Amino acid sequence: MTEPLFLDTDCLSTFLVVQRENLILQLYAGRIGIPQQVFLELRKVHFMKDRVDGLLKAKRVMLYQITAGTDSEDLYVKLTTNPDKGYKLIGSGEAAAIVLTMQHNGILGSNNMRDILPYIQLFNLKHRTSADIMAEALEQHLINEGQGNVIWRDMLQRNRKLPADTFTQFLASRK
Repeated sequence: MTEPLFLDTDCLSTFLVVQRENLILQLYAGRIGIPQQVFLELRKVHFMKDRVDGLLKAKRVMLYQITAGTDSEDLYVKLTTNPDKGYKLIGSGEAAAIVLTMQHNGILGSNNMRDILPYIQLFNLKHRTSADIMAEALEQHLINEGQGNVIWRDMLQRNRKLPADTFTQFLASRK
């Protein structure tokens, strides 16, 4: 699998707040894209700004922009200002990640399923949540289940929304 992974703010920040972005970096080495809009949102939090700046400087992630005057820009504007009937208005980071995922035939990294699931289905996008990435880390032996539970707990304590109370419960729900 060589598709790039485009992360929205919530997905990336879930790992940044517990200082475990190494899991994403190991799973998707050389294929991680951060939309300019996500970068700007993360810069508002000093701790996250420093971490993302470090990742960019070390070339562990790449910064992507939507080109003005393109179909991609038109779609971005539509998603953030005037979506089709039946679709929700979404944030700039989510919209940019969706548009770039489509443009580069990548994978969308986002947790906000309530707002973006209709777009994932409409555009037939590959998708990962923070929970899915944690499960991938377990499958690739980057963490064990106990470590996953500790990381999960830390994420919850930092007000991250996850689909279960524990990593173990999440894994059981996937079977």
